[in-house]
Amino acid sequence: MGSRAAILFVCTLIFIAVALRSRVQGASSSHIPLLYTVAREYNPLAWMHGGEQFPQGAAIFVRDGAQRHALAPEFAASADANVSFDGKSILFAGMQRANDHWQIWETPAPAAGAARSQEPRQITQCDDDCVRPLYVPADRVVYARKIGGNFVLEIAYLSAGGEKPVQLTRAPGNVLPVDVLHDGRVLFEGPYPLGESATPELYTVYTDGSGVESYRCDHGHSRYAGKEISSGDIVFARERGLGRFTSALAHEVAIPAPAGIYSGDVVETPSGEWLVSWRAGAEKKFELRKWKPGTAMLQPEITENGANIVEPALLAQRATPNRFPSGLHEWSYANTLCLNAYTSKTHFADGSIANVRFYAPGPSGAPQLLGTAPVEKDGSFYVRVPGDRPLKIELLDASGNTLKKEAGWYWMRGGEQRICVGCHAGPETAPENVVPAVLLRTIVPVDMTGGKASSASSQGGH
Repeated sequence: MGSRAAILFVCTLIFIAVALRSRVQGASSSHIPLLYTVAREYNPLAWMHGGEQFPQGAAIFVRDGAQRHALAPEFAASADANVSFDGKSILFAGMQRANDHWQIWETPAPAAGAARSQEPRQITQCDDDCVRPLYVPADRVVYARKIGGNFVLEIAYLSAGGEKPVQLTRAPGNVLPVDVLHDGRVLFEGPYPLGESATPELYTVYTDGSGVESYRCDHGHSRYAGKEISSGDIVFARERGLGRFTSALAHEVAIPAPAGIYSGDVVETPSGEWLVSWRAGAEKKFELRKWKPGTAMLQPEITENGANIVEPALLAQRATPNRFPSGLHEWSYANTLCLNAYTSKTHFADGSIANVRFYAPGPSGAPQLLGTAPVEKDGSFYVRVPGDRPLKIELLDASGNTLKKEAGWYWMRGGEQRICVGCHAGPETAPENVVPAVLLRTIVPVDMTGGKASSASSQGGH
C-alpha cells in the first residue's frame, strides 16, 4: 500500500468526484448502510511481497439508501473499513497526504443521512505502512504493520495511554489480518508454508500471539480473504471461486457459486444473501454483486466504470467475539510438549522416530540448529525453545536420517506452554487419553535456548 507520488492526491480527488457522480447499478434490498472501497487498480495478493493493493489510490464510500458519500473526503486515500461491534465507529487505513505512510484511523459512524460527524483520529504512528485494521474486544485493534519490508500482525489499544503494541506474528514473510473469529482468535492470511512460498493460506493466532496454526491442513492451492459467517463457517476466495471451512469436516468444501474471480471478504446480510466482489475475468474490474447461495445468478449491486468495488462492510451492530484470556508466563522461553509424533498426516513406521531437532534462523536467515531431543517410544517429547523466534522441526531416525522436516516456520510466544497432539496432525485431531511417556520419565524439558546444540545424539542428516 501507499504510493508516494504527489500525483496520487490529484488523481484521488478526480477519482472521488467521478465516483460520486456514478450510479448504483442495482437496487439494494436492505436499508442497512453499506461501506465499500473504490479503487482504479486492485491487486488482492500484492501483500504477499509487501506490495501495494491499491497502487493508484482508493476511497471508502458510504451508501445509505439512495445517497452515498466519501467517508474521508479530505484524505488522499482510504481503504480497509471495519465497523465496531456496536456499529458506532469505523476503523480504516488512510493517507492524509500523498507522501504519507498508511496509518490506522478511527471515525464515528455517520448519522443517517449525514455526510460527516467528527474528524477522524489517528490511532497509529507507524514508521512505515499500517493497514487492514480490525476491532478486537477490550478496546483493541489488530492490524498489519510493515517492518523491514514485511507486514506483521500487531495489536494495540485504541485508547491513549494503553499498553505498548504487541507483535503477534514472528515467521518470515508477509501476513494480513482478515477477521476476528467468534471464539476470539485472529484469522490471518500468509504464505504456505509460512515464510517459504508464494501460495496464500489461512491461519489463526490468539490475541496474545500464542497458539498459531493453519486453519486446515489440506493445503495445495490459494486460500485468502476469509470471513466467518453466522453459521461459524469460514468463507474464502480460492482460484476462480469460493470455498468454505465447516466444523464438521477436516477439509475445505468448494462453494457452487457462479463462475468468475472473487476477491473474498464476503458479507452476509440479515436476509441470508451474500455481498461479494466479483469479476468475470482477470481483465475485468471487480463489481459488488449480491448472491443467494444455491442460486445460479449474481445480481448487480454496485459497479463503477473503470474502477473496482471491493471490501464491503455493513454499517451495523454485530456480535462481539469472545475475549481471549492470555495464559502467558513472564518467560523469555516457551515449553512445547508433543503427545505423539506418530499422529500425523505422514505415515511413520512404528518405532522409527528416534529424535527431534529444532531450528531457528541464523544471521543469514538460513536454519540454524538449536538442539536435539529424544523421542519416546510412544512418540512423545518435551522441549524448551526460545520465545518470539521463528522455529522449524525435523524428525530423525536412529541413524540420524531425516524422516520429515517442516517446510515452513512457526513460532511460540515467550511464556507460552503448548501441547501438540502430533506432528502436522491437523487442528481437528483430538488427543488420546493417556499420559505421555516423556512425562513419566521426566518433567524437565530439553533446553534449546542456549544457542548451542544440546543433543542426545550428535548425528544428523538432511
